[in-house]
Amino acid sequence: MKASKTMILIGFLFLLLLPSSVVIADDDDHKEDKRWYQKIYDDDHDDDYHHGDDDRDDHDESYLKSVNNPTYEAECSGCHFPYQPELLPSASWMKILNQLDDHFGEVVEIDPDSKEIISDYLKSNSAENSSSGLAVKIMRRLGNHVYMRITDIPYIIEEHHELNPEVFERESIGSLSNCIACHTTAERGIYDDDNVKIPR
Repeated sequence: MKASKTMILIGFLFLLLLPSSVVIADDDDHKEDKRWYQKIYDDDHDDDYHHGDDDRDDHDESYLKSVNNPTYEAECSGCHFPYQPELLPSASWMKILNQLDDHFGEVVEIDPDSKEIISDYLKSNSAENSSSGLAVKIMRRLGNHVYMRITDIPYIIEEHHELNPEVFERESIGSLSNCIACHTTAERGIYDDDNVKIPR
């Protein structure tokens, strides 16, 4: 009985002497993870794309990856800006690829090999496979809808709601789908407000 009381006392003294820095470090690490999580999931302002030098991937997670597939770029950039795959979920990209005979009023012909390369690229880099804050926000607002246009995505609409619709009718812009008209760094996957210049 005396031995067990001694062991309890030694255990209690050990806990008292345990360096508090160990517990504090764990708590700080948890807080840091929570801050990073909240930056992406809870904040809905473009300036939250700047969440420090936290380098969890091969690119800055605050931005989208630049398009880096030559086949996709060659086949799509002839008619419009080659949108980053992270702007749509894979279900949307596959729906688009399966309706190339009526691609927003145009007939698009792509050879089977190129189509397969593009399909694989879009699927593996789509919004649900991205850790970018923008892609996460896009996915969070989709619900069960499979949108075929990036301009129909609820989050994209929300981000442009303060602009007068007449702005997009300007000859220098043409439509909401012409991202590079205003987002000067869109090709690099950077869509934050700091790099927006609305042409006259």
